[in-house]
Amino acid sequence: MMQPAENANPFAPDPVLRRRVVADRVLRWLPVLATGIVLVPLAIVMAYVVREGMAAISWEFLTSLPGAVTERGGGVGNGIVGTLIVVLVASLMAVPVGILAGIYLAEFGDGRLGALLRFLTEVLSGVPSIVVGLFIYGLVVIRTGTFSALAGSMALAVIMLPLVTRTTEEMLRLVPGAVREAGLALGISPWKVTLRIVLPAAAGGVLTGVMLAVARIAGETAPLLFTALNNNFWSWRLDQPIATLSVQVFTFALTPFENAQQKAWGGAFILIMLVLVLNVVARTLVARRQGGGAS
Repeated sequence: MMQPAENANPFAPDPVLRRRVVADRVLRWLPVLATGIVLVPLAIVMAYVVREGMAAISWEFLTSLPGAVTERGGGVGNGIVGTLIVVLVASLMAVPVGILAGIYLAEFGDGRLGALLRFLTEVLSGVPSIVVGLFIYGLVVIRTGTFSALAGSMALAVIMLPLVTRTTEEMLRLVPGAVREAGLALGISPWKVTLRIVLPAAAGGVLTGVMLAVARIAGETAPLLFTALNNNFWSWRLDQPIATLSVQVFTFALTPFENAQQKAWGGAFILIMLVLVLNVVARTLVARRQGGGAS
């Protein structure tokens, strides 16, 4: 029988334990490194847009019409109004339908029909936005004989619909089954359990998903080029072409004039701030709702 070496150190660390400690530290820092890799490019883009866009921001820029690209002055006031109108109408179209579809898929969509709808939703979410714009162009613009804010809203609603549907489904599935069973045990009908108990419990996640979908469509350009087109004047009518910030940024950025390019940076800055404000408002509403429920 072999005897242990006389000079062996009984307090020496175990090699297996040492490898585990090293692996643990590596795996702890890898997510931090990955997060930094994601955030650094985002911070650079944000800083550059803010630096270039802030120089164009003024009260005149926010409230006036674009004017000629060769002249100084002017703004994107009509684009701001048009973006709000188009996004609002698109949200009114897509959010109710998307939430109801998500409720069906989460609560009752275990059969073949649910699997088919889930598959079609995933396919629709992967369709390029320019294809959606062409579809609405052929379906609405050609038939009506004019570009319009309504056509642009329909295109954005099609893009928004699968995002809201999938988010709603996933958030409802996160609600514990015990919550549903408790409601049913009290004699509440299944549809009331879904609408009055399950959906409010997942309201925070659903609202966050809606805001992400709004942020996605707020910066879309390609579908609006085929549907809403653009308008150099003030317009609030849904049956007429309308200006949007994303199309104005695209148009200004293509011109060789420095004044127009500065307007493009200003419009990009406003788009980022608009998305940021929407997310802050959504999270504030969710926090207040959860706080009120907890109290």
